[in-house]
Amino acid sequence: MTGTDIISTYLLGDRRVNRMGYGAMQLAGPGVFGPPKDRAAALAVLREAVAQGVNHIDTSDFYGPHVTNQLIREALHPYPGDLTLVTKLGAVRGGDASWIPALKPADLVQGVHDNLRNLGVEALDVVNLRVGGLHAPAEASIEESFSALAALQQQGLIRHLGLSNVTARQIAQARTIAPVVCVQNYYNLAHRADDQLIDELAAVGIAYVPFFPLGGFSPLQSSALSEVAARLDATPMQVALAWLLHRAPNILLIPGTSSVTHLRENLAAAALALPAQERAVLDGIAAPTGGEH
Repeated sequence: MTGTDIISTYLLGDRRVNRMGYGAMQLAGPGVFGPPKDRAAALAVLREAVAQGVNHIDTSDFYGPHVTNQLIREALHPYPGDLTLVTKLGAVRGGDASWIPALKPADLVQGVHDNLRNLGVEALDVVNLRVGGLHAPAEASIEESFSALAALQQQGLIRHLGLSNVTARQIAQARTIAPVVCVQNYYNLAHRADDQLIDELAAVGIAYVPFFPLGGFSPLQSSALSEVAARLDATPMQVALAWLLHRAPNILLIPGTSSVTHLRENLAAAALALPAQERAVLDGIAAPTGGEH
């Protein structure tokens, strides 16, 4: 695959979305808690994203909590017909900004109704069940939790189901309960533990949505990345995003930002061509086993 023949869209369930999307997490306050310091700026970012062609926005009602969903509704409702909103369940926030697991069926029912109310919709396009720790999944049965979401899907409150922070075994377990349209795991140029999983999901038409595509709380740092970016007259983060788009056709990106300028820079990465020799350099930044340099 070359920079000129990248597939620019992918099916997320029955929704065709542009592979470069937007993640709303950074619109909440510090620590993803409380309101944004500049509400008007947050609304402007959301509106600019859609104006630039973004039709896949990732969010959660535990961002804030409730903050990002309420901002999305204020900025974009009534929603464009091609806009796909993807939310996630599996945690709630404590008054001290702590992250509290919320994976019991009653928690998930409450979470779905909170999302419906705060987004102002009658059904959620995609709901991801988030399990595991902050970065890494933890092997455990998800049958009870995923079955609860499947029941809500049968009620018409959810259109499609996905998973976040999960193992291959958990994905297989979920697929015996209901179809899975996407998986969100930790993956980027330097952290590549899911290389094999991405290819397996591509083979069965399941989207892979890397969280922390730019390193998250520890932004990607690499002399090789910086050198490639300089040769391509791009920023290192644009190159890192472009590499992900080249990595596999089922990868969908949701880089987040609270800045319109940074948003435009991220979106421009979708048009960045990566010559074969530069891709080879980038491929060598981390081993396929997921080791980081």
